[in-house]
This record gives sequence, structure tokens and C-alpha cells, in this order.
Amino acid sequence: MTELALPTREGTVETYRLGRAAPLPAVSGPPASRRALAAAHVVADPRGDPVGTGAVDWGATLAYRRFLWSAGLGAAEAMDTAQRGGGLPPAAVRTLIDLSLAEARAEGGWVVCGINTDELEEGRWSLQSATAAYLDQLAFVEERGGSAVMMASRAAAACARGPEDYARMYQRVLAEADRPVILHWLGPMFDPALQGYWGSSDPYETMESLLAIVVDNAGRVEGVKVSMLDEELEVEFRRRLPAGVRCYTGDDFNFPTLIAGDDLGFSDALLGIFDAIAPAAGAALAALDRGDADEFHRILGPTLPLSRHIFSPPTFHYKTGLVFLAYLNGHQDHFRMVGGLEGARSIIHLAELVRLADAAGVLSDPDLAARRMRPVLACAGVV
Repeated sequence: MTELALPTREGTVETYRLGRAAPLPAVSGPPASRRALAAAHVVADPRGDPVGTGAVDWGATLAYRRFLWSAGLGAAEAMDTAQRGGGLPPAAVRTLIDLSLAEARAEGGWVVCGINTDELEEGRWSLQSATAAYLDQLAFVEERGGSAVMMASRAAAACARGPEDYARMYQRVLAEADRPVILHWLGPMFDPALQGYWGSSDPYETMESLLAIVVDNAGRVEGVKVSMLDEELEVEFRRRLPAGVRCYTGDDFNFPTLIAGDDLGFSDALLGIFDAIAPAAGAALAALDRGDADEFHRILGPTLPLSRHIFSPPTFHYKTGLVFLAYLNGHQDHFRMVGGLEGARSIIHLAELVRLADAAGVLSDPDLAARRMRPVLACAGVV
């Protein structure tokens, strides 16, 4: 049995014995009963300057998309998980979208692509410039055969005076879409600059404003991704969505019950945590396709403490945990991140992540994970 010397919150070091991950059944393709997307991370290029220039290892980044597709999941591209607005330069965002859509065509993978206003200089923010930036990125995605996720805009949050401003901007952008668009309701725990988005800081008032936009743009909204980390709010919202509009859960705290659903419906999935637990997510959704809800919860239930840890406050640093797990599982050769965000979480946090990933059975090769953890511990001064 593989052992690691892991630090504890009490200031001690314990000997931790890694278990053996039980093999998961292979999946034959995407799930039939739910739509499921993993918001995918990017792999930094340590030979470039990932801190200063946001250098990306495109080969490793695309290989990870193929891994997600092999698990039966789609990839939500150029979202906040890819460090959009957190170190990934705007030019790299366009390259990422271009390469991912080309790879999806070649491999038969499913991709949706985020559009945002991040190409705007902060001093040039206005609702007019935000609308134009959205339209430009929408055209870029659709010209390459992609479908868009309209992300929340920091520029709009800074300039909008109320729900009516958001309604006009969204209507203008959606009117130009050739394909139905997924809207993204992203809470301030993921990005504090979005406080008051949709015209209110009260989530239930926000829900009313967003529902009005969805109703007024019938046929142009494919679904809404809800990233509010509030199960009760999401359930009420999805029950009030118009027929044919999907609710994609982005709730990394409560996703198993939201996906399983109830007698009145369920949430599809567009989740950052699925980037880290793709094989488990694919196997669990395959069980749900077979009508085996017990197996679905048996597989996904143990991943919930891990997800809640990765997305613990400050929640916007969750990307560090996702990249760290990809490193431990051998999907990339290093633990460097765009913008230097590998340093955003403490060694205590990363040690607990190892324990929870082991308990969840998502360390594909515990021996490899231990070999990769030891230099991280040594660099942090834990011996």
C-alpha cells in the first residue's frame, strides 16, 4: 500500500495510506438521459511564460478534451474554468476555441464555447461596447460551426443601471445568433465583479429578471447554466423555465441530487468538477441511463466532499484543484498554471484534496499520484 506523509490542519504530519481505485465500467458514448458537459481547464506551457504571457501547451490541452469525450462528456470551452478572465489572454481564448472546434470535428466530440467581453479594455467599458464585443465573439464561434454560451460580462456589470439594460443587451445579442445559446447565471462567489448582475443582488429578484429574458427570447435560448451554489434556488428556477429550455446545473456543491432530479424534472450538467472526475461522471450517467439511480449515487456520492473542498472559499480558486488532480492523474507533466495560480491554494488544502480524491476513488493510479505528490510536498517544506 502506497504511503504519503501529509500535513494536517493541526500543524502535524501524518502517514496516509492511499487505497486502490475500483475500476469503473467503460462508457460507450454520451449519456442519453442527460446532457453533460465538463468545463475544461487549459494546460500551461512551462517552457514559455505562463505567468507573464499566459503560454498554453496546446497539445496537452487538446489531449484533455479527447479524454473528456472518451468519458462520454462534452467540453464547455473557453469558460472561467479555462481561466477566462483569470490569466488566459484574449488572443489565446480565440486560439483555444478555434483549435477545440477543429478537434471536435475530427474526433466527433461535443463542444460549446463561451463568449464574453474580455477583449475590451477596462477604460472603454460601456453597454454599447459590451454588446459589440459579444456579437464579435458570437460571430467568431458560429463561423467555425460552434454553439455559444453567453457568459456574464464584467463590463456589463459595471455599466448596467438595472434589469432593463441587461434585457436590451441580451435581446440584441440573441437576435443575431444562428443557433440557440446557453446563458450563464454566474454568482459572485465565482467572480466578485459580478455582484448585482441582472440588476439585483437578491438572487430571487435576479431570477425574475433572467426568466423574463428567457421568455422574451423564446427559441433563441437553449438553456441556462446556473452557478449559484444554491440547490433550492436552482430547483425553483428550473421548474419555472419555459418548455424546451434546459437548466444546466453549475452547482458543484449539490450536483448529484440536482442531476438525479425529482418527479417534476431534473438538471442537465455543465460543471467544473466534471473536468476532474470525468470517468466517474460518465459511468454514473450511464447508470442513470439504465434506470439505476442507486448506482448513480454510489459512484457520484463520494465525489461530493471532494468537489465541495475544491470549490471552497475563495471559490474562484477552484481551478487550482482541477489542474492539480489532472497532474496527479498523469494528464499533464507538471503543476504549473496560467497566471501562476498553482500557488492559489495552500499545501494543507492540496493534502486534503489528495485524501478526498482517494476516498472518492478518482485517483486512477495511486502509485503515480504519490510519486507526483512527493515533490510538491518537498517544495512546500513538508518532509
